[in-house]
Amino acid sequence: MEIRFLGKETDHGDSPTLYATDRDTYLVQGWKVTDPDILAKLDVPESETVVEIYARLITHLAKDGLSGVVTSWVPPIVHVKENGNLVVQGRWVTDSEARSRMSIPEHEDVIEVDKADMEALVSEG
Repeated sequence: MEIRFLGKETDHGDSPTLYATDRDTYLVQGWKVTDPDILAKLDVPESETVVEIYARLITHLAKDGLSGVVTSWVPPIVHVKENGNLVVQGRWVTDSEARSRMSIPEHEDVIEVDKADMEALVSEG
């Protein structure tokens, strides 16, 4: 899998990151979700996981031609936290070569989301 860096949002050393791939997908790197209340509300298959990101990370989709604003909170966004952060669900990235090209701290993970699913979230508004 080839990956192309689209953007990163950092506050106090935290680092949600967005990549485009050569497979019409996006890689979304964010914080591992461990809150049992949130996890209890979700149906996450074994091959998938969820990560938390800043909502503003989505603006980096414009670097891949998806400009606009998020107009709906539907999957892959599966939860919106009180602080505005998004919980995003996708296929857990197991490609060791792709993972080796990213800096992934222990408290973060990476998911893969289909481009069409991300396109459905964004509108020219």
